[in-house]
Amino acid sequence: MKRHHRTLLFNVPMLLKVIGILLIIESVFMLFPAIVSAIYGESDWIPFLLTAAATGAVGAALTIWMRPTHSHMGKRDGFLLTASVWVVFSIFGMIPFMCSTNPVGVSDAFFEAMSGFTTTGSSVLTDIDNMSHGIHLWRAMMQWIGGMGIILFTLAVIPMLNHSGGIQMFNAEVTGITHDKIRPRISQTAKSLWMTYLGLTVILIVLLWLGPMNLFESICHAFGAISTGGYSTHAESIAAFKSEYIEIVLIIFMFLGGVNFALIFKCVRGNFRDLHTNDVFRTYVGIIALMFVLFVISILYVGEAHTWADITVEPLFQIVSTITSTGFTVANFENWGTFVLSLTFVMMFFGACAGSTSGGAKIDRILYLFKNAHNELYRCIFPNAVLSVKVNNKVVNPDLVNKVIAFLCIYMLLVVGGGMALTACGVPLIDAFFSSFSCISNTGLGAGITGFGGSYDLLPDIAKWILSLLMLTGRLEIFTVLVLFMPSFWNR
Repeated sequence: MKRHHRTLLFNVPMLLKVIGILLIIESVFMLFPAIVSAIYGESDWIPFLLTAAATGAVGAALTIWMRPTHSHMGKRDGFLLTASVWVVFSIFGMIPFMCSTNPVGVSDAFFEAMSGFTTTGSSVLTDIDNMSHGIHLWRAMMQWIGGMGIILFTLAVIPMLNHSGGIQMFNAEVTGITHDKIRPRISQTAKSLWMTYLGLTVILIVLLWLGPMNLFESICHAFGAISTGGYSTHAESIAAFKSEYIEIVLIIFMFLGGVNFALIFKCVRGNFRDLHTNDVFRTYVGIIALMFVLFVISILYVGEAHTWADITVEPLFQIVSTITSTGFTVANFENWGTFVLSLTFVMMFFGACAGSTSGGAKIDRILYLFKNAHNELYRCIFPNAVLSVKVNNKVVNPDLVNKVIAFLCIYMLLVVGGGMALTACGVPLIDAFFSSFSCISNTGLGAGITGFGGSYDLLPDIAKWILSLLMLTGRLEIFTVLVLFMPSFWNR
């Protein structure tokens, strides 16, 4: 009887069937790098084509062979499916890196794929400027797919999931504290968000193409910017183009990538009122403005201001790139002084708005934390005062505030734990903790050996697997992954 209950705990056939459908979708995406490599006369089209065929075959087999008795999926199914899909996508997505003209090992390939899908942007590839067009496009596409979310894409294209655990998967993957349905059905909400995402991407491609970038570079960097991923076609990132026009355009769209896409969707439909009254959005803009002033002061103090762009476009670019977890760079910000480095830590922790493609803890949670801390300090003076946390003119449920505090505590414990684990692998102290912080916040920036012009390739293999787990945990906002390690999750 006990075994019978365990088998009913998860709808395994349905989970495998959905994973099969997703693998078929991934195989279709793989055809685009294969076509591009063939057009440019590169041999990498062969591994991409073979990988697409193998991925599609596995997906088709799961889709055909799995015949679930019912399509319903509960909360546990949603958590398990969401975490599993990102790992499965990375496993199949890493194969082209292992079979390309410049192959890498299993650890490096998985790290690169996980970094791409989670939009972290950390890279182990050292000869980026000489990679094939197919590999460049695949790195960009991984970011773009993962930016808005693999599961969210599935909910948009497979309407049947609207009735079979769609809300659970939506909540497990979409970033943020609460998740607003901008349409009555989850599938309609997913479609609206993806159409907004696609529209911004197309506009950015055109704008970048009008500058010094060619069409291919425009596509790759548009995918990287709007997804806040940060992979570039050059080792020097955006600095390679030496174009203030490119930097300004990317600042605007990286900024938009850090805004709640539900809010952007409402603005597109003419509802600007929510934008003006949104506490989180106003805080987002305020933080960027404050950081800009502090960056400029630091740059002037250390004597790194040589041109007008050094105290205008470049610091603003680095601020927006960091707070949105994009990770594009136009200068070696480590030369701007240790104060700038400390501010970078703060922005990596804050992140941008919930419901965006950015990483970090999210400004929403920081607001909850500060307002709750203010209330507690006030109670020290007036113990009998009855106070509540209010955001966007709405009173926040105390249980939600407690969840936010727990999230932030676990978040910092994971940063510390990850940093300690990396030092045990022989990584220098500062590099270890910065890399841990960078990966769990999905920022992708490096410092020291992984910093400007450096690569995560210098880290030992075990460190890459640790960071891969941190990237996944950060992208799925901790609880979705950590809940899988609880014995109670696997028992009724």
